[in-house]
Amino acid sequence: MITYRAFAKRFGAHAAVKGLTLDIARGEVVALLGPNGSGKTTTIKAAAGLVRPTSGTVLIGEPARPASEAAARHACSFLPQKVSFPDSLTAIEVLEFYCALRGRPVARAAEALKIASLNGASRRAVGTYSGGMTQRLGLAVTLMADAPLLLLDEPTASLDPDGLCAFYGLIERRRSTGQTVLFSSHQMGDVERLADRFAVLVEGELVATFTARELHARLADRGVMKVTLDRWLPDVFDAVLRLAPSAVRAADMLVVPGPAAGRPAVLDAIRSAGGIVTGLTAEEGRLDEFYRELVGGPQ
Repeated sequence: MITYRAFAKRFGAHAAVKGLTLDIARGEVVALLGPNGSGKTTTIKAAAGLVRPTSGTVLIGEPARPASEAAARHACSFLPQKVSFPDSLTAIEVLEFYCALRGRPVARAAEALKIASLNGASRRAVGTYSGGMTQRLGLAVTLMADAPLLLLDEPTASLDPDGLCAFYGLIERRRSTGQTVLFSSHQMGDVERLADRFAVLVEGELVATFTARELHARLADRGVMKVTLDRWLPDVFDAVLRLAPSAVRAADMLVVPGPAAGRPAVLDAIRSAGGIVTGLTAEEGRLDEFYRELVGGPQ
């Protein structure tokens, strides 16, 4: 559905994206991750046909066409990072305008208003809206087109909890009907909940891709079990170290990094060595910490 082949984009001396190669299949929900300035917006705009490659290609649709062609753009619906509409128009007028622009029946405007959930504000001027309300209206305009490909740049940045719940439901429904979604986000909750696959950009380069299953396995490997003992026994610590060499002691507690699958054997070793467990907690690795590892940020 989207094919990037050695896609590069320069703005003067600045290389925004460097040789990106990535395939996104029909029905996939793919999240672009990366710090500010990593090339996420440029990558999404290239798929929308709004940025032309300096080198390489970006192809859209089935059959694949260059993203700059009108037929390719017709297959996309794009939500920019910063949404704006004429202040004097109402939400209904905005939606009717985009219905006409897309050649959609005006009745679609009423359906889109349900998506926006503007709580009776649909006949108010957009200039009176909060940032979250404007973002909801932008999502409604984007989803109204029923395009097979959704391109969303930071779609949840201004949404309140109710807006987030509505957005999650919308994306799940789009996935179930086979639509493809490419979105960027700094919200780790969005990424974990929605994406089938994750692509991490750093300084314009693709540094990692993971499926949801691969990511969960990576996070499991970064999990930690904390075991509190009734008293400290050196033999217990030695037994644990044989199974988990990275384990450490903190007062009367053992901190044992590693995946959940190895924890029963560690607990058995503690009991066999005479240890009595008085407390036990376990937590899996966190996506935000793993993300910082990938992008080279502070831990």
